[in-house]
Amino acid sequence: MAEVELLSTPHNIQISDVTCDSFRITWEMAHEDTSRVTHYFIDLSRKEGSEHNRFKHRDVPTKLVAKAGPLPMAVRGHWFLSPRKEYCVAVQTAIRQPDGDYQVSEWSQVVEFCTGDYAMEHLQQLLDKAQAASGRMLRFSVFYRNQSPEYFQYVRSECGGAMLPSFKDNSGSHGSPINGKLRGVFLSCNTEFDTGLPPKDSPYGPLRFQISAERLLNPSTNLYFADFYCMYTAYHYVVLVLAPAGSEGDSFCKSHLPHLDLTTNRFLTYTPGDAPVFCHASDVILEVLYTEPLLLEHGILSQISGRHQLMSLSTANAKKDPSCKVCNISVGR
Repeated sequence: MAEVELLSTPHNIQISDVTCDSFRITWEMAHEDTSRVTHYFIDLSRKEGSEHNRFKHRDVPTKLVAKAGPLPMAVRGHWFLSPRKEYCVAVQTAIRQPDGDYQVSEWSQVVEFCTGDYAMEHLQQLLDKAQAASGRMLRFSVFYRNQSPEYFQYVRSECGGAMLPSFKDNSGSHGSPINGKLRGVFLSCNTEFDTGLPPKDSPYGPLRFQISAERLLNPSTNLYFADFYCMYTAYHYVVLVLAPAGSEGDSFCKSHLPHLDLTTNRFLTYTPGDAPVFCHASDVILEVLYTEPLLLEHGILSQISGRHQLMSLSTANAKKDPSCKVCNISVGR
């Protein structure tokens, strides 16, 4: 009986063209194996902590099986891939035998990589879902921000009376391009149905800063869509970015986020005239990130009349419900 010639171990694994749900992978193997190999086995798993992934069954193909073909090989839309996640991948080559069994190589070394943010096409899918849930438009006149007395005292004493932009946290969709990358000051604009005024309650603090909508929402600012999510509740949140034209924040948004027309979008509109009209969507909670510092002297600071310890309504670092069919798209959470 002829001795079976062993397959070489794949080496020099290279990962390229990484997106939120795809990547390309290539490797090197002995030249004589190129014409013999019939299949590739790709073992893909999420990185756990700081340790390299360890395969429980190294001799069994566990994740992806593909017919051998030209390298690099594209892995697209796999259910296991989510945005901004660290993964471990290893490769095994194989020859399919007449009896259906496989002659396999040793597993390659484990290589790590991290998936990317949502691309514009994914954000457009999310935007389409958000528009369907937005509801009718209601008038409003002010943007507002609730915080603790200590926060506003710090703004006065340490920041020259300016609320300074800070990095967006990781709340909402994991793949949103602004998470941890874009600085801004979060504002609200939703109003109560019966009064047309900002709500009396807030989970963020008893003091409320209010600033005229016209000062921030006007033809010299650009509006962008950034996210749509919920937190295991019936409420849905839409994250918008307001950036003065030509600012650093505006430059970032132009290349990462869908631009919204100020007068015709479904979330936050400006209608010009002698007395400009401002409207917000009624069926979603808007979180508006303004990318520039805001001076306290440009607005009014006052005490709210309602409760300010409704922490269950806070969205700080909130995780998106991955099972919600209203606000999830197929490329991950």
